[in-house]
Amino acid sequence: MKKSVKALFLSAALALSWVFCTGCSTEGKEQGNGQSVWDNAVYTEDQELGEGALTLEVEVSAEEKSVTFTIHTDSGTLGEALIENELISGDESEFGLYIKFVNGIEADFDKDGSYWSLSKDGEYLTQGADSTVISEGEHYELTRVKG
Repeated sequence: MKKSVKALFLSAALALSWVFCTGCSTEGKEQGNGQSVWDNAVYTEDQELGEGALTLEVEVSAEEKSVTFTIHTDSGTLGEALIENELISGDESEFGLYIKFVNGIEADFDKDGSYWSLSKDGEYLTQGADSTVISEGEHYELTRVKG
């Protein structure tokens, strides 16, 4: 009888451990508080935004997820096009706009070592979004990087 009680107790303890640990996964939970950075996103699916003669695509990636925005604009720079569609915000500096929020997702190097990387067709850009002149059909990527 003692052996079956011990076995039953051990089985119950293992079952409870499994139940509690299934919620312990950190996949997609980069913030460290059990939330995904995507919990604050404005859009979680591909979107078409804006009006204008130029059309470009901007892919926003963070953690293991990405969303592509097809943007129609008459703006001359990527920064203007993204701001007019309320996709980015940040702080102005002597070097231009320091992007802190993209699609509602924060990247702040001072807080957690994360930042937004800007590239065009997979090639890292050395200038900021507000200095990047745009043309018809271009494809840009804003990727949240945690250093």
